Amino acid sequence: MFDTKIAVVLREDLAVWQKLNVTAFLIGGIAGANPGIIGAPYEDASGNLYNPLLIQPVIVLGADASTIATIYGRAMERGVRLSLYIEDMFRTGHDEANRATVRQYAPDAMNVVGLALRDDKKTVDKITKGAKMHG
Repeated sequence: MFDTKIAVVLREDLAVWQKLNVTAFLIGGIAGANPGIIGAPYEDASGNLYNPLLIQPVIVLGADASTIATIYGRAMERGVRLSLYIEDMFRTGHDEANRATVRQYAPDAMNVVGLALRDDKKTVDKITKGAKMHG
């Protein structure tokens, strides 16, 4: 059906509100980088319009900190562009501060708590190996 796959990987030990927040931010990044994956607006029987959604499913996975670091490394090695959320971003209050926070760290020093990617199915499967379906 789709040649690509969208996957979100979240650190398992995050609080529920953090997992939801990070997922929303990460998927926003995927949609922003791939405008063709947004469908048409929805309309109900009364003519009310609703925002368009992604045209393909998203898989949400969980992993421990070590596995997320490995997944991040695999993506970087393959040059796959990511949506990224690091732990320090929980202490910022806006987009510009988030970008400044990420800019402080070299890739090997980031405490990644979530990431999302969209690429060829096989590539996404290889990169996310070790993560489990979020439960």
